[in-house]
Amino acid sequence: MIQQVIMVILLSIIIVLILIDVIPILKDWLSRIHIGRYEDKDKWGQSITDVGVNWLNKTPKIKVTDNTRLVVIDMLQGNYTKSAIQHWQEASLLLGLSEKLKYEDESKIKKEILKYLERKFDDTGQWIDKPVHVDGAILAYAIMKLEFIDSDKYKKALDYTWEMIKEHIGEDGTVGYRKSMMDYRYVDTVGFICPFLVAYGLKYQKEECIDLAVKQIKEYEQWGMLKEHFIPCHAYKVNNKAPLGLYGWGRGLGWYAIGLIDAWEELPHRHYYKHVLEEKVLSFTKAIISFQQRDGNWNWTVTRDESRADSSTTATLTWFLLRAARIESVSKECLGSIEKSIEYLMNVTRRDGSIDFSQGDTKDIGVYSSLFNILPFTQGFCIRVISCYKNK
Repeated sequence: MIQQVIMVILLSIIIVLILIDVIPILKDWLSRIHIGRYEDKDKWGQSITDVGVNWLNKTPKIKVTDNTRLVVIDMLQGNYTKSAIQHWQEASLLLGLSEKLKYEDESKIKKEILKYLERKFDDTGQWIDKPVHVDGAILAYAIMKLEFIDSDKYKKALDYTWEMIKEHIGEDGTVGYRKSMMDYRYVDTVGFICPFLVAYGLKYQKEECIDLAVKQIKEYEQWGMLKEHFIPCHAYKVNNKAPLGLYGWGRGLGWYAIGLIDAWEELPHRHYYKHVLEEKVLSFTKAIISFQQRDGNWNWTVTRDESRADSSTTATLTWFLLRAARIESVSKECLGSIEKSIEYLMNVTRRDGSIDFSQGDTKDIGVYSSLFNILPFTQGFCIRVISCYKNK
């Protein structure tokens, strides 16, 4: 009798472990039935926005590893998700929803954003859980982009973010990705910090913040760019300037694109650095258009036609081109590229409005995910894209 009970318990455990692995796979398979049926941009925009609103306070957890078997082991070891990943996911959703609110006053969106802010900040405007990595800067930037709130209320959190960034400045005068990785400079960091530094520097008259943002971009161009094609590598080593990782990693292009275009956008027309960054915008515009695929997407390795399409790369580069289209000399080329990329993004949207086939989280320099699924980061930038596009 005891043996039978033990066998039943063991069998039950095995079944549970199998279900933990199998259920997500089945869920993805079912969700992809009738994918890409959107034809109307307005309906598509509303559908992806509804998903973004729902995800803001219930952000899907993004896996750190690519394991699809015995996932419970990752869960028990604390390797399934990490909070730092959520910072840039949530920031993207906020950036998308704030762009939507520029043109449409939707009370449901405002309600969810206010609920989010109550969870993240105390009564003094300080972070409840203070970010310790520079990933948090893009979230602070997203807070500053909310026009229906008084961002001065969160000045303590913004000041803290600036102090945290300063703690990551290395001997070369640029910002490291992690304190434990100060020997390297990652392309991700350009996207994480530069828009915040410019916006914060302008708002609170701290020119040193703007100087740092421009220095970060210029140094990355100097040491982390493949000059002939103007595409970044994943990282470079500080002491010998050796490039590391892959040239042409799609989301790396996306991070550089965000850092450059949002920093450029924040600067007033007469600012000294406006022209400096505009030259880089023009160079990068021509580079990324040359790597766009016939279907309108960019691949996870943009230089290889054989690699898989990546929705996160496509969403971020589309945002870049939308803003770059304001420059008359490249406007026509940008708009032609944008039309194709939006069509692609519509074609990879599940029937529930979530955008599929974004590359998973990167494991290390040169170690990239083989999983392609939903990603709140992509969702947010698609909301940002379509909201801007409809009102261009």
